[in-house]
Amino acid sequence: MNLQKDTLYASPLGDIDGFKFDASVVDVFPDMIQRSVPGYSAIISAIGLLASRFAQADSVCYDLGCSLGAATLSMRHKISAANCKIIAVDNSTAMLSRCEKIITRDTASIPVELVCSDIQDIKIQNASVVVLNFTLQFIPLADRNAFIKKIYAGLRPGGLLVLSEKLFFSDLRQQSLQTEMHHAFKKANGYSDMEISQKRASLENVLIPETFTQHKNRLLQSGFDNAEVWFQYFNFASIIALK
Repeated sequence: MNLQKDTLYASPLGDIDGFKFDASVVDVFPDMIQRSVPGYSAIISAIGLLASRFAQADSVCYDLGCSLGAATLSMRHKISAANCKIIAVDNSTAMLSRCEKIITRDTASIPVELVCSDIQDIKIQNASVVVLNFTLQFIPLADRNAFIKKIYAGLRPGGLLVLSEKLFFSDLRQQSLQTEMHHAFKKANGYSDMEISQKRASLENVLIPETFTQHKNRLLQSGFDNAEVWFQYFNFASIIALK
């Protein structure tokens, strides 16, 4: 895997297109995600630990919006339950093609099925673990309730959903502070003000964040017994929802 530096927004772009997970993003994605998402490595590591706790024998673990397979690999190296498989789904052919090469080089024995599809079109069944790691935020708001209900219906009793998201804050001061600190995080990782501004413009109307309360209410209304934040770093958080 090429560990290229993310310079996609380092030069003035004029008209800025909406963000897409295309080949140009794939080439720099590992660098981009580490420098842009606070706590990303910690979340990935913990997904493996959570999967080791919740994966059930003869069940399926789903990584929905798998990108290059970081969460898939984390689960693959921690799951010990017998006869488990992982289904990793992404709608970007460029992402999935690179992910396939990474998975092929991996030596863990848990079988992985890669599926190129819109995650909303995937049938969730016999699942003990479902991971949505910064992917729900790219689904249209009007579709999110039905999608979470679909995941709940496909989970076994005792199953787990890991939902990681960029959060919005209803309090204006808090929203302003969290945004400021996220930008400070990116600047500390070498991004310029122009890069931060242009990336933000590309994500506008593509990535739609919600508050934790909105996420929790949706999860509870979909049938989950409870849902709580287990990790938060500025305006990025990960939630565990239990069936």
